[in-house]
Amino acid sequence: MKKMIVTGFEPFLDHDANPSELIVSALDEKVINGLQVKSVVLPVSFQRATEKMKTLIKEENPAAIVMLGLAGKRTAISLERVAINVMDGPEDNDGVVMNDQRINEKGPAAYFSTLPLREIETAVKEYDPHVYVSNTAGTYVCNALMYETLHELKHWDKRVPSGFIHIPFTKELKEENPLTQENLHHAVTVLLDRLSLSIQASVSK
Repeated sequence: MKKMIVTGFEPFLDHDANPSELIVSALDEKVINGLQVKSVVLPVSFQRATEKMKTLIKEENPAAIVMLGLAGKRTAISLERVAINVMDGPEDNDGVVMNDQRINEKGPAAYFSTLPLREIETAVKEYDPHVYVSNTAGTYVCNALMYETLHELKHWDKRVPSGFIHIPFTKELKEENPLTQENLHHAVTVLLDRLSLSIQASVSK
């Protein structure tokens, strides 16, 4: 059975929990429209996260890749349109700080998501309005992972729908936020369902 890689991140900085970790852990081995979810919790590390993803791509030969991560200042699900070739931000969980560094010296300025973003947005909005297409994935590990994943797929000429989804803190972790952990889990399930149906439709053409 073909695999759909779904990744989240461990807690980082001063955060005690990461909602993306809980979501992907609950989805592991779930079958969605003929695709089996391969869930992986990645380290918040500029180097190790991308190394792990490259290994997963080689080992699993996935039909799709969906990366999840926490955007603590946002209150809605953000479907990231673009990853830029920049690393800049606070220290990662390895103690590494990046200041205005290129992710890949030979890579392009940016890569665009290959997920059907508007289809996904429409599907999720039928369940909850707190979702939008975002034009910035930041410059931290999430952006670096998205960039390096898309770069790796292009290098191997793999046409695999791939992209990054930022999720906010849950209501349980930040009371003023609108989405509970259950809300986020269901929204991501809807997202994966829509993506898998889109893949089926493209294959049958």
